Amino acid sequence: MELFSLPKKPEDDARIDYGVIFSVMILALIGLLSIYVAAAHDSNATNPWKMVISQFVWYFVGAVGVFIIMHLDAQQLWKIAPYAYGIGIFLLVLVLFFYSRAYAEKTGAHSWFAIGPFSFQPSEFMKPAFILMLGRVITEHNHIYQKHTLRNDRILITKIIGWSLPIVALMLLQKDFGTMLVFLAIIAGIMLVSGIDWRIITFLVIVLGAICFAAVSLVATDEGRAILSKIGFHAYQFERIDSWLDPSRDTSNHSYQLWQNLKAIGSGQLLGKGFNHSTVYVPVRESDMIFSVIAENFGFIGASFLILMYFLLISQMVRVTFDTKNEFYAYVSTGIIMMILFHVFENIGMSIGLLPMTGIPLPFISQGGSALLANMIGIGVIMSMRYHYKSYMFSSNKFN
Repeated sequence: MELFSLPKKPEDDARIDYGVIFSVMILALIGLLSIYVAAAHDSNATNPWKMVISQFVWYFVGAVGVFIIMHLDAQQLWKIAPYAYGIGIFLLVLVLFFYSRAYAEKTGAHSWFAIGPFSFQPSEFMKPAFILMLGRVITEHNHIYQKHTLRNDRILITKIIGWSLPIVALMLLQKDFGTMLVFLAIIAGIMLVSGIDWRIITFLVIVLGAICFAAVSLVATDEGRAILSKIGFHAYQFERIDSWLDPSRDTSNHSYQLWQNLKAIGSGQLLGKGFNHSTVYVPVRESDMIFSVIAENFGFIGASFLILMYFLLISQMVRVTFDTKNEFYAYVSTGIIMMILFHVFENIGMSIGLLPMTGIPLPFISQGGSALLANMIGIGVIMSMRYHYKSYMFSSNKFN
């Protein structure tokens, strides 16, 4: 027997999830408008339309990617997974030697390729590749070990760690702590739905909580910071933490961007100042701080609408997952949902001062091609799930 069976396909219109397309299009429109406002009020920008057109091109490339990936069924995604993972690891190693010195000086991370005006962050490609690979590993394990026991679940966790450890290590070498947190969120989300015994999950949560508590304790003292410095933490990371704990402490230097961002958000009040009416200067806010543009121009109502659109998109993705009733798809979609959800949670959280600054972009809104393509690849996989959900279903324990 084959891994997948092939029943009759439904009509094409019924196989396209227009709800997901609508949500992404609304977010894309908000993103283009926000980038225009940010660029128009940036003292370094000469032509805001240039940045808007560049972002629109990336949306178009992403839309083409969605169309192509949508036509890949579960069996094809299954076969692609190890190749995509291998290419991703290769690129993550390569960027350690050929990273952009300009980006490294600006961000502190060795995680960008740059060729002339073109730049690319390979960790963004690695996110969907890793999700596909992890989905394949867990699905294959669960079909080999039909029953969840402590022994079998420990084997599964060992496999997950084995496939995840190279990525985490490479993120540390690239000094990209924010992106590493995204991968950890993806791992946590997929593990929660993988069927691992709740006792193991509880133990892991306790261990993670203890690590977080120890990290906070170390950051709070000079002696602790000296220890963290020896294991790879850098001065700019401590500065971000200090700015988060007290944004008003150094508003002319390290806390300047965050402080201006908070002022811009607060100045929007309930209804905002109106489109393209930004009076608070926020440096380079077309990327990580773009939430301040929406909050200043459209106030609490506009910011709430944006969050509502994310909620609508995530709920539609969850609905597709339940509709497909496919184990491999379930793990992959969970990873994609966690990837997008963590980006939203972290970006908006740091914008309003609830979380430390990590350089995480706002999905489909922030300027930048690499992150946008990664999110569009994820959307393409979700669209594929709807497009093929009656065409291919797991039907055997035999894997090829």
